[in-house]
Amino acid sequence: MSELESLRKKIIYRANYRGTKEMDLLLSNFVDKYVNTFNEQQLLDLYYFLNLEDDIIYDYYQKKNKHNKIKDNEVVKLFYEFKI
Repeated sequence: MSELESLRKKIIYRANYRGTKEMDLLLSNFVDKYVNTFNEQQLLDLYYFLNLEDDIIYDYYQKKNKHNKIKDNEVVKLFYEFKI
C-alpha cells in the first residue's frame, strides 16, 4: 500500500468516526466526494482539517466563526461551499 493510499484510508476513517452523527454524515459525505480526486498536498490539508475539534469545524461550516486553527486552502474552501 502506498503512502497516499494509507493517508486516504486514515482520512476516510477519521471522517466516519467523529463523535456525533451529524459530523459523521457531513464529513464522510465531503470526504467521499473528494478524497480520490485530491493530490498529496490537498490530502495533507484535509487530514489536518479533520483533526480539528468538531465544534470548530461545525461553526465554520455554519458560517458562525472561523477559528484561527483553520488554514485558508483549497480544501477548506471546498468544504465551506459543500452541500449535502
